[in-house]
Amino acid sequence: MDQVREFKPATAGVIACGAYASGRRVADIAIEEAGEWAAKDGHVVWIGLLEPSGDLLARVQAQFHLHDLAIEDAEHPHQRPKLEQYGEALFIVARTAQLIDRRVTFGETHLFVGKGYIVSVRHGPSTSYTAVRQHWESCPHALAKGEDFVLYAILDFIVDNYMPVLEQIEDEVEEIEDKVLVKPMSPSDIERLYMLRRDLLRLRNAALPLVEVCRRLTSAELPQIQPGMHPLFRDVTDHIRTVQEKIDSLREVLAFAFEASLLVGQSQETAISKKLASWAAILAVPTAFAGIYGMNFTDMPELHMEYGYPAVLTVIAAICLFLYWRFRKNGWL
Repeated sequence: MDQVREFKPATAGVIACGAYASGRRVADIAIEEAGEWAAKDGHVVWIGLLEPSGDLLARVQAQFHLHDLAIEDAEHPHQRPKLEQYGEALFIVARTAQLIDRRVTFGETHLFVGKGYIVSVRHGPSTSYTAVRQHWESCPHALAKGEDFVLYAILDFIVDNYMPVLEQIEDEVEEIEDKVLVKPMSPSDIERLYMLRRDLLRLRNAALPLVEVCRRLTSAELPQIQPGMHPLFRDVTDHIRTVQEKIDSLREVLAFAFEASLLVGQSQETAISKKLASWAAILAVPTAFAGIYGMNFTDMPELHMEYGYPAVLTVIAAICLFLYWRFRKNGWL
């Protein structure tokens, strides 16, 4: 077995470039050596790139004879999640997600997979795959399954990282639920609710296409994937479905929260309207009496009655008290 050589990539954009045999890292190599190592029987080259330049991608392309269209896509992000087959190589695009400043931000990972090699290209916000590399390097019997196992490990890591984002959003959704039944939403609350629903939709659009990617990875049309790996990719599909269900449930809760807020607001407006209407009815009584006796007619017998004034006040007070009692009994006041 080749001895492990210490090599720290000096090239900007190269995070790691290692050769593995029987699941064990046997060498840290230069990009220009990758093709030679990948051609060795039982060896796998695993390269990790971050925001690579066009020149660096061209050097990687030369080592593995990658297709020009795949290299062009890898150089320019904002691709839809997909799987393309170029000869004996696979090109896979997956979207990564993180919650930054209360907004879901997306990055991209482009994966080249072929006989004896896997290359990951990261763009934008994304959790480093160093943890994936270190974890599976401690399990050489699993890593020995080859480049398709590394592909599974990266896809599974991407999908699993959707869940922490959803859990943080779920905590905020629960806070919104607690507030919505107490008082109507403020304009800032409504704006935040709209942003959450939009972010959840974007996350759903990022995650769901991976179902089709995993379906194709478990089909017989891709000989690059060993049949023994199919159950693992089906497991990734199950995780994506779980993410989808959680996204859909959170979006429904937010929709219900908005509807509930409208109902609470309408209920409070109705209560206020009832109070105003009640007081307006009560105040209408003295207003009506004042209007009647404020008319300038000469012949108004009540004006000359000895007890006319206190009698009118008594009638006004009695009617007002009666109306107040009725409105109070009906819950309007």
